Amino acid sequence: MKVLVIGSGAREHALCRSMSLDPDVSALHCAPGNAGIAEVAELHAVDALDGAAVAALAKNLEADLVVVGPEAPLVAGVADAVRAAGIPVFGPSGEAAQLEGSKAFAKDVMAGAGVPTARSYVCTTPAEIDEALDAFGAPYVVKDDGLAAGKGVVVTDDVDAARAHANACERVVIEEFLDGPEVSLFAITDGETVVPLQPAQDFKRALDGDAGPNTGGMGAYSPLPWADPKLVQEVLDTVLQPTVDEMKRRGTPFSGLLYAGLAITSRGIRVIEFNARFGDPETQVVLARLTTPLTGVLLAAANGTLADLEPLRWSDDAAVTVVIASHNYPGTPRTGDPITGLDEVAAQDAPSAYVLHAGTKRDGENGPVLSAGGRVLSVTATGGDLTQARERAYAAVSRIGLDGSQHRTDIAAKAAAES
Repeated sequence: MKVLVIGSGAREHALCRSMSLDPDVSALHCAPGNAGIAEVAELHAVDALDGAAVAALAKNLEADLVVVGPEAPLVAGVADAVRAAGIPVFGPSGEAAQLEGSKAFAKDVMAGAGVPTARSYVCTTPAEIDEALDAFGAPYVVKDDGLAAGKGVVVTDDVDAARAHANACERVVIEEFLDGPEVSLFAITDGETVVPLQPAQDFKRALDGDAGPNTGGMGAYSPLPWADPKLVQEVLDTVLQPTVDEMKRRGTPFSGLLYAGLAITSRGIRVIEFNARFGDPETQVVLARLTTPLTGVLLAAANGTLADLEPLRWSDDAAVTVVIASHNYPGTPRTGDPITGLDEVAAQDAPSAYVLHAGTKRDGENGPVLSAGGRVLSVTATGGDLTQARERAYAAVSRIGLDGSQHRTDIAAKAAAES
């Protein structure tokens, strides 16, 4: 099977790494990719937002499956262009991807499906914003309605900061604050059948102790030893399947990866947000534990045959991912710094720990790997329990050099201590 993955982040590196280990995959391509992905897949230059260009590349490569990784190409309808070319594609249509592309649309779908979520207001004027902020009070939760690369949400006790963020957006969703721990749960769906993956927890704040600004995610772990064993089934029954059914009822069936960001509140499960693709950094830990070959599952979703698959198989190991970010992230990150220690991790820590690239590029054909974004690397490790997985992850992190870089030191610490 020939597979083409669209994207250039750690999520796409995790997908490519998983599929490179699949004996059914005869050729693996990625566009545009990064320095790490180049080690497991052939890279191609393409504008990931240009559906016609992606479809043409897939046809030229005679791809049997295209996997569209990031949210922006999905919302732009890249998957539609590939489908129109007659090539199986894993990823929702542009219309269906509005579950992530518009917070207001997602709220409307949840209302139609009876999915539990936070009470909210959709605001477009300063007066509406002030009314909504007054209605809910602190902590204030303000979400840019559109895509914002994981940085469109502000949670703050400062009403002026909340108001400033809201007024800087064309349209915002302001909602009640949800108490309790957060959980990420992915599900693969073909528009009818829904196959949930294992839950994970990520860490959004930049600094230890959940301090600092929101980010795209600074680390993650799986499994969740503190979670109710019935959690996945409950979310499937009350959130995932009803949402997929509602999308089908509306004439915009959702096929691909449905991500539910959840809060386990004192009043039960509530949906914080939906994403239309694998989330980063949770993908790294979830795929590290999946033992069923991934490619066949994604192809079944693309072809509408998920119901025919055997149940997914999972390792009993735990997995932890620690993100190494560049100087000043999540502000304007510094780029172009050389990265050292990657070979040492490969030589001393593999296969229980490995590095997935996000914001990297190679300086020339055989030159050094340089930082090229905010979140630069994800160091992922597995172990018999969370404690061992943490130790292996941080041992690998310690070998990596990136001037001015930052990472959290407390990823999965509380869960490991309590398990």
